[in-house]
This record gives sequence, structure tokens and C-alpha cells, in this order.
Amino acid sequence: MSETARPSALAPFRIRNYRFQWPADLLTSWAFEMEQIILGWYVLVETGSVLLLTLYASFGFVGTLIAPMFGVVGDRIGHRDLLAMMRATYAVLAAALLTLVLTGTLSPLYVFIIAILMGLVRPSDLGVRGALVATIMPHDLLIGAISVSRTTMDTARIAGALTGAGLFAALGMGVAYAVIVCLYIVATLLTLCVVAPKQHPVTDAAGDVLRASPLRDLKEGVAYIWTTPRMQAAMWVAFLVNLTAYPLSNGLLPYIAKTIYGTNQTGLGYLSASFAIGSLAGSLGLSMIGGVRVARLMIASTVAWYAALLVFVQMQTVPTAIVCLLLTGFCQSLAMISVAVILMRAAGEHLRGRVMGVRMMVIYGLPLGLLAAGSLIEEIGFAATGTLYAATGLAMTLAILAHWRSDLWPVHAPANVR
Repeated sequence: MSETARPSALAPFRIRNYRFQWPADLLTSWAFEMEQIILGWYVLVETGSVLLLTLYASFGFVGTLIAPMFGVVGDRIGHRDLLAMMRATYAVLAAALLTLVLTGTLSPLYVFIIAILMGLVRPSDLGVRGALVATIMPHDLLIGAISVSRTTMDTARIAGALTGAGLFAALGMGVAYAVIVCLYIVATLLTLCVVAPKQHPVTDAAGDVLRASPLRDLKEGVAYIWTTPRMQAAMWVAFLVNLTAYPLSNGLLPYIAKTIYGTNQTGLGYLSASFAIGSLAGSLGLSMIGGVRVARLMIASTVAWYAALLVFVQMQTVPTAIVCLLLTGFCQSLAMISVAVILMRAAGEHLRGRVMGVRMMVIYGLPLGLLAAGSLIEEIGFAATGTLYAATGLAMTLAILAHWRSDLWPVHAPANVR
């Protein structure tokens, strides 16, 4: 794309399939955020334990270890069909929890069980939807499509957080969860409206791939990433931020809102929404800017992300925390879009599913970071724990740049090709 040609943020919507996938992703993300706010607050209030709160948040990512297999399945049966089945599963589990609420039998134990079952599937949603976007979109619209797709999570976190907190506080958990079930059902139907691209004729080589075992497929994806330096660097960045950055602005927010700032569900909604507003600004901005050196952007935005977190963990009031979370969300969006673009550009069409499956597996750093943070906070406090996490992340990001500098920083490096 030339320097003078500026892409339109609406350009991806010229593709019919994208006009169905985007709202399906939006509604799914909205339901995710509502569940996280509602159940996180419920567990914290019912148990009064930050450690159990982090345990609950960690259950949502138990499926990261099997995420690569979702990528393998998606490559075999089609990413559209897999995504529809996953979203139907969310609807069934949410309906089960709604039944417990309406019958008055809900307890933290049942919440943990449903969180584990949901956590087996949910971590793979982002990777499968990313692989589907890469499949249905032309190459010249890929950066814009991924950026606009990112807005589904950002806008959902704004609306989902505020709506979930508002419905929970005003009308109770039953009404809030009835809305969540409806969102999942509509998202499933919209996903089914995406027309899966026709399969290419099967050559002898392609036939060998299709007949290969899932384990062999997985090994092939891991080997491909391991032998491609820019992809390896992007994976390490993704693992690092899940381990040391996301715990501070995601799973721990109910604790921060209630214990550090002394606010209620509404205040929690504002904190969560502020992070998402910053993230949305980053997504929209990047979708309208052409000629980005994505590897440089990945490193620079990750460094800025950790710098913002270092300030955030020292804040003692909701307004100042909101300002820090706005900046944190903005930097986070730029970093994660850059990671996704590097991976999608470098992966061949037949490997995209398993590459994004491995990408989802590194999210396992998030439950590890959450559990460690829960223990550390009880020992040394939130501010000290947050400072340790952010400082460690910043140092490791610079180490990644130093190790893969020739693949990430030069203008002529493949990862920086416009």
C-alpha cells in the first residue's frame, strides 16, 4: 500500500463474510466481559479471598494447554464450523448457570466447575476467529480487518463491563445471565451465516497433510514457529504480557476495585471500561494508518504498556486509575494487534489454524501470573506485587529485542515489511 493511500476503517466490511463474523465476534466478546465482571464480583463477595478470586480467573484459561489442538481441528473441519460449535457450548454452559441462579442453588463451587468447563473452550476463541479472518479476507485488507476485529473485544469490554455491572446491581444476577445466554445464541447463529471458503483441490502433498495425525500437525506448527525468528519473538512477547501484564488489568480488577479503591460493581465497571476505551482507540487508530512497521510497533508499544502499569499500581483513587488504564489499554491494543499481524503474515494458509492454536497456548502464562499474584499480594501487598510484575516485564521485553534485534528492528526485516 502506498504512503499516500490511507485505508478506510470500514474497508473490511466490503467482504460479505466479514459483515457476519464481526457482529458474531462482538456479541461473544460482550458476553465474555459480562460474565467476567459478574462472576468475579460474585466470587470475591461470597468468599472474601483474593486467592480464590485469582483461582477463579485462572480456571478460565485451563484450555490454553489444548488450544493448539483446536487449531488443528479448525484446519481440518473448517474454522467457521469449529467456531460455531464453540459458541453453542458457551450458550449451554451459560444456560446451566442461569438455571442455578433461578433455582437459588448457585454457590462458588458451581461457579468454579462451570468456569473450568468454559475454560476448556474459551481460550481458543480468539485464535480461531483470527484464523477465520485471515481465511476470508484479502491480503491487502488483513491489517485493517484484524484491527477492526480487535474492536469487538474493546467495545464489548466497554459495553459489557458497564452493562454487566449495571444489570447485576439493578436487576440481579438472573436477568444479567438471561441476557448473556441470548447473546451467545445470536452469536452462534451469525457465525453459521459465514460462508466457509471452498477447499482447494487436494494434491498428493495436501492429502498427506490431511491424513497426518493431529499430533503430527501440532508438531509441524510448533516447528514452523520455532524455526521462524520473528514468529518466535512474537510468541515470547505474547507469553510475557500474559504472565506479567494482563493479571494487573484483568483478573485482579475486582480485588483492586473493592479493596484498594473501596468501590462497588459500578466502579469496577468504570475501571474495566476505561481500559477498553484506550484499547478501542488503539485499534481504530491502527486500522486507519498505513505502512506500519509492525515489529517495531510491537516492541515500542509493549515497553510503553509496562511503563503505564508501573504508574497504575501506585494510584490510590479511581479517577487517576482510570487515566492510567486508558493509556494501558491503548498500548496493549497496539502490541497485541502487532503480534497477530506478524503471526498471520508469516504463517502459510494451511498452517494458520495450528499457529494461532500455539498462540493461544501461551495464554497459559495468564493463570500462572494470576495465581502467583494472589499469593504475593497476601504477602507483600498489591503495589509491591504490581511493581515487581511490571518491572520484570519491561526488562524481559528489552531482552527479547536484544536477542532478536536483527529480525525485529531493521526497516528491511521481513517483520517490518509494509
